[in-house]
Amino acid sequence: MSKSKKLVAMAFDTGGTMSDTFIIDEEGVFVVGKAQTTPDNESDGILDSIGDALEQWNTSIGVSGHSIEALVYSGTAMVNRLLERQGNSNIGVIVNAGFEDLHRLGRALQCWIYLDYGGRLHAREHEHPEPLIPRKQIKGVRGRINFWGDELIPLYKEEAKKAVEELLDMNVDSICICLLCSYMNSSHELQVKTIAEKIMKEKNKEIPIILSCEHNPVRGETPRLNALIIEQYAAEPSRKQLIKIAETMNKKGVPAPLRILTTYGGTISPYHKTLIPTMVSGPIGGMIGTRFISEKYGIKNLVSSDVGGTSFDVGLVMERYVPTKWESSLGRFILNIPMIALDSIGAGTGMYVRYNDVSGRLEFGPESAGYKIGVCNEESGVETVTMTDCSLILGYLNPEYFLGGKVLLNKDRAYKYIEQQLAAPFKADPYDTARGALDLIEINMKNHLNGMIQGLGFRPENYTLISFGGGGPLHVAGYSRGLNFQDILIPEWAPAFSAFGCACADHSYRHEKSVDLIIPPDGSMIGFVASILSSTWKELKNSIIKEFEAEGRDPSEMIFKPSLRLQYFGMLDDLEVQSPVEELIIDYSSELQRYDSPELEDITRRYDDLFEQIFKRGTKSPELGYHITKCIGTGIVPVPKPKLPEQDISTEKPNDNASKGTRDIYWDNKWYEASLWEMALIKSGNIIQGPSIVEAPATTLVIPPGFKVKIDKHRIFHMEVKP
Repeated sequence: MSKSKKLVAMAFDTGGTMSDTFIIDEEGVFVVGKAQTTPDNESDGILDSIGDALEQWNTSIGVSGHSIEALVYSGTAMVNRLLERQGNSNIGVIVNAGFEDLHRLGRALQCWIYLDYGGRLHAREHEHPEPLIPRKQIKGVRGRINFWGDELIPLYKEEAKKAVEELLDMNVDSICICLLCSYMNSSHELQVKTIAEKIMKEKNKEIPIILSCEHNPVRGETPRLNALIIEQYAAEPSRKQLIKIAETMNKKGVPAPLRILTTYGGTISPYHKTLIPTMVSGPIGGMIGTRFISEKYGIKNLVSSDVGGTSFDVGLVMERYVPTKWESSLGRFILNIPMIALDSIGAGTGMYVRYNDVSGRLEFGPESAGYKIGVCNEESGVETVTMTDCSLILGYLNPEYFLGGKVLLNKDRAYKYIEQQLAAPFKADPYDTARGALDLIEINMKNHLNGMIQGLGFRPENYTLISFGGGGPLHVAGYSRGLNFQDILIPEWAPAFSAFGCACADHSYRHEKSVDLIIPPDGSMIGFVASILSSTWKELKNSIIKEFEAEGRDPSEMIFKPSLRLQYFGMLDDLEVQSPVEELIIDYSSELQRYDSPELEDITRRYDDLFEQIFKRGTKSPELGYHITKCIGTGIVPVPKPKLPEQDISTEKPNDNASKGTRDIYWDNKWYEASLWEMALIKSGNIIQGPSIVEAPATTLVIPPGFKVKIDKHRIFHMEVKP
């Protein structure tokens, strides 16, 4: 590494199987590293991954880390804790009397949102998710605030006192308070908090008291309560790990504070009061990277597909618009936290494959071997076949080149277990069985991908596909077959693409508030609505400024972006539209004899245009009027961004030094002699014809018979099927 070079940004993506690092120098050039995840102490796996990356530049974190300005983390530990039900359930909850079963019953949507189409259609498998905390730890208190924020029934303070005392006697670790319509009027929740603090002082106890009006002041009682509980159950237990990572980086000489990627695409501090916006930060990194590629390549419609060790995540960029949904599902619980829209299924390379004696069929997951890889990793202790084992015996993976040879895989052991566990019950050939297993899971991926696109009324022909994750290049030929995408992109840095996305994320905070304002079809009340929006944006901006000040950042560096979520009146789904100003001008129209706001009218026109781009002109309904559901403020401090690599275009034929010989692979019930290539030695402009395998230490690109790939000047492979 040249002495004149310096590192400016570093991003991590810690998954269930691998930890990826993405590092950028002052010129925007980047390098990636990969290592096995160490779940008990994530810092160890991250340091190994950093070492793997910086080894390529002949330096180390201790030598070059002092110049890093941005440090971003994403991971799956929190969401995995929720999915596996391994969180902290010692939580007390106070709700309105009569709503003590709200968490257990939830909403009808929670009973079927996780099901496939058949399950939803026939209503045959609906069930409530298992509650995260026992019913006895939920207490009800009388008192009521209505939808408009008016007090209908005063708070029964004696009942609040009794509820707090009972929960403290249970020795709960925290108390969550979620009362109806507190986002409109927080007085009852604040009264309960005051009572709780007084009782704790008397009992000489001190535990966190979390209010929904401060945590997430938006409409929707069930998702608001779920968010409070999941924060304490799954997110808060990760705080120590995150702080330890921050301290480890500091000890290594990195001056930049650690930032955690959020579900809405910004970053927050590990010391922030709430961590639930970071619950699914790993997959979100991939969506931010997808948006970056969309902008750089000028692609209007791009669908992202991320194949990791445990999941298959899909998201859509439509007309270069990345949708943000405010109501999402995690672990079958509905949450009202802002999240870049994506959907996941359990379909990863580490997923277990079993034969079901009752159904006589192969079944997948939901468990995954994670960082242990599979039975092919003798030291792992894994005794159940995984998807990686199937790929190994079919010739797709090099047993001596997994993670560049740092983990040796035993192909014979994988074959033996597949023969015994999967093939024998069918009295079938192990290779046919292994390929059949991959076919089944790739069909699931394909259906999920196709369903996401067609669910919005589009066809794959309208989209370009980008495939990434450690398993993306391995499986993309299988799950994209027959979908006729305009193009299929596979970045050379696919295994660290989510970390790449983290490096593209700005330092930002996003605050929201429900407003539920109506603009009638005749445009009346628009002046009143504009004044409410301006004052709400001012309130949100001040709260974000306090966030930056608490971190020691200069608020003057912040770019404030106001926006709204709105919909045609009577519709169910809203869209987010940015406002050009944070204070709307209000003029008196003598002609109409009312106050008006040209800027707010401009926002509604922007909404009309966006709605037409996504859902087409025929469904526009401005004659219904507009319903503004939320007022949103985002404060952004830009950070250094990566630049796409750029190389001169070479010949179509690869150089001989990139060849690694041949290896037999099994595809479509036949054995083929596949050419082997080293990914790093393939030059821009080269075309690789299938059957071929392109290997790298962190991933493997499978090019089946009839397929070919061409690598462009930015080191992105373009896959196509020969006509």
